[in-house]
Amino acid sequence: MQVLLWKGLNTEAQESALSRPNALSQIDVSEILQAVRANGDTALRDYTRRFDGVELGDIRVPVADLKTAWDSLCQEDQAALKTAKANIETFHKAQMPKTISVTTMSGVICSREPRALDSAGLYVPGGTAPLVSTLMMLALPAKIAGVKKCVITTPPQKNGKIATPLLAAAYLCDVDEVYKIGGAQAIAALAYGTQTIPKTVKIFGPGNAYVAAAKAQVSMEMGGPAIDLPAGPSEVMVLADDQANPVFVAADMLAQAEHDTLAQVICVCRSQSFADKIQDELTQQQAQLSRRDITQKALAHARILIVENTDTMIDITNTYAPEHLIVQIENSESILADIQNAGSVFLGQWTPESVGDYASGTNHTLPTFGAARAYSGIVLESFMKYISVQSLTRAGLETLGPVVERLALMEGLDAHKNAVSLRLFNIAGSQS
Repeated sequence: MQVLLWKGLNTEAQESALSRPNALSQIDVSEILQAVRANGDTALRDYTRRFDGVELGDIRVPVADLKTAWDSLCQEDQAALKTAKANIETFHKAQMPKTISVTTMSGVICSREPRALDSAGLYVPGGTAPLVSTLMMLALPAKIAGVKKCVITTPPQKNGKIATPLLAAAYLCDVDEVYKIGGAQAIAALAYGTQTIPKTVKIFGPGNAYVAAAKAQVSMEMGGPAIDLPAGPSEVMVLADDQANPVFVAADMLAQAEHDTLAQVICVCRSQSFADKIQDELTQQQAQLSRRDITQKALAHARILIVENTDTMIDITNTYAPEHLIVQIENSESILADIQNAGSVFLGQWTPESVGDYASGTNHTLPTFGAARAYSGIVLESFMKYISVQSLTRAGLETLGPVVERLALMEGLDAHKNAVSLRLFNIAGSQS
């Protein structure tokens, strides 16, 4: 882990301190995409055998297995899932858009009508950790939005089955299409469709570098699916003053580091003494973790940046645009208005990132790799689109028509002008 004094760095060194690994640019999954497009389920079975070491029977999980999985959970686990579901639903239901109708001028009415997507492909990682939370963060907003067809793909375990908590969560979220496919081949199936897995119009969900590369590539094809967000390794930035609790700061850093060896972990603090406390805590807490082999590798490229004031913290945040921003400074709410670029913000010492990851109600599918400069995380509208509508009365066209004729002439588009002129001529003839 690097500890850097920010004011002692030149511009180039500061940019380097906030750089991210460019993992996706070196990954080519075109062969996988083409094979699945051409050979469908056969290719899916071949790649699952090759990459996961699993000989697939049925690709789709029997619907009855979902309820069986739910019934097998203990009451405490069921209660935890129900609480998370209730909070996620409450927050996302509040986002439901309404129809907008405006009279822009007399006789001219313009409207915007929300519509749910026809289908959504939901990719749920299930390799080193079966992400029940991701399934809920995707399936519940899709259902609330009114998406008619939700299709879940998730990689099988070595025994060829899907982890019980994932199937239980699918049952709780009322999604019955679950397929035992992971990796770039799953994205190809959702993009093109196979004999078993239906094609979807938009693909959601995080994954490894191969999944991210596949999503990026299929979304650039003509007629290809839309995707939720540009993706990179998961990341956190923690802002901490000397009054922050180093135990909490270190715990939040490790919570991010255990995701992936490429996870990006940065702490911006105010003093060397606090940086030392964080490092001591990281060492002590990491020794107790079951995934410390992953956290050790992630922390090897983590950074602690020491700055002189809160304004510099804000500048660094907006430059880096973190996926997760944890603010552990006095009066943390006071800087919120100045934070322009962040996927999700966690204010105050009693708000660990974990609550947003699981059950506060906000969505944990967030922009990474600096995409928070231009993208939001998943919201209800991610599963929706809008149709614009205009309706003119005869009097409205008489008023607006001449304006449109002039604009069409300015662009040299005669047919556009004629579509108006012929109607105005018809109106004039009926009045004579």
